[in-house]
Order: sequence, then structure tokens, then C-alpha cells
Amino acid sequence: MGLYDRDYAQQGAFGYESASKSEVQIVSFVKETYKLFAASMLAGGVGAYVGMPFAGVVAANYWWIAIPWMLFGMFGLQMIKNKPGVNMIGLFGFTFASGVIITPLLSHILGMAGGATIVGNAFFMTAALFGGLSFFAIKSAKDFTTWTKPLMIAFFIILAVSLINVFVFKSPLLYIAIQGIFLIVISIMVLVDTQNVIRGAYETPMDGAIALYLDFFNLFVTLLQIFGIFGNNDE
Repeated sequence: MGLYDRDYAQQGAFGYESASKSEVQIVSFVKETYKLFAASMLAGGVGAYVGMPFAGVVAANYWWIAIPWMLFGMFGLQMIKNKPGVNMIGLFGFTFASGVIITPLLSHILGMAGGATIVGNAFFMTAALFGGLSFFAIKSAKDFTTWTKPLMIAFFIILAVSLINVFVFKSPLLYIAIQGIFLIVISIMVLVDTQNVIRGAYETPMDGAIALYLDFFNLFVTLLQIFGIFGNNDE
């Protein structure tokens, strides 16, 4: 599963947020959101590049790094999102750290035969999937934002089954199945978050950028894990 998953419970008030914005405000909101999303992608890539030489250190101290990162993403960013300057430092620090956090996985995959190809394929597949889903969400007449609560329920079920598999079953096949289901859930999240962005439903552009970034991030990590498993079996 992905390393960080957002709390969609806060999205219940988004209906009236978008209603209070004019069309001009929404266009400006969407542009700013996607600018921040693109910059976040760059920060995440730099984080992965800079962190690669320290992948072993990150792996050895993984939870000491990952847990504070997740807590900051869930609570810290919300506390500073309306503070100019500080919010951008927090956003790009968070996305930079996300790149560092996946360096153990990247290092493992790159150490396999054809590892660079696996990473490249996972990234391009993520970009294609994310782009296609975003386009579909924009063009579709269906309101995917109503799927928020079912997605939350699905996430907690997947989390529970994952933990049971880790400590009880320890089944590689079940692990792959869980990854596949999680990929579907994240794909639907892309639809939901894209529609929320184009409707100006988030309180700030930073909120929208974080949502889109985490969708892309989780898609990439999940595909990388799946491709890595099958690539390892081919050796």
C-alpha cells in the first residue's frame, strides 16, 4: 500500500466552499493548484535523487522518519496552510521528504536486473494513468465526489487486511491482490480529487496540490511494488 493516505472526512464541507467562489476565482484556483502540484513533483524527485546515497540509513530508521512525516502531512500542513511563506516551506519540505522516504524501495528495485527499466515503466505508467483519469474526471458528467465515504471505508478495510497478512498469513499472493485493490482505490481518488480541484472545492490551492501529489505518489509506489514483484520473479 501507499505510504500515506489522506483523511477524507474533512471534505464534507467542500460543497459550499465551491459555491462561494466565482468562475474567475475557480480558474485562478485551479491554475495555482496545478502549479503547486508540478512544483511538488519536482521537490519529490529532488528528494529521491538526493536521498539515494542514504537509502540504507533511511531503511534502518524508516519508521522514525516515516511516522513524523505522515503526522506532519495529516496535521502539520493543515496548521500552516494559511501562513504565507511558511506554508510553501512546509509543502515542499513534505514532498521533498516523500522522495527521501521511498529511496529504500527505489534502491531495492534498482539493484535488481533491469531495475532502471522497472522504475521507468512504473513512472510512465503512473503518469499515463494519472493523466487519463484526470482527463476523464474533467470531462465526465458523473459526480465522483460523492464516493468519498466509500473510499474511506475501503481504505480502512485494505489496511486491516494488510496488517493481518503481514502478521498472520504472510502470503505473497494476498499481498499482490491487496496492492491491486489499493491501486483501484487510489485511481478513484484521482477522479474525486480532480473534480474537487476543478470545482474549487478545497479551501486553499495547497490543499488541492497535496491531494493530487499524494494520489500520484501512491499510484507510483503501488505500481513500483507490483512491477518489482513480477520483475523479481522473472530473474
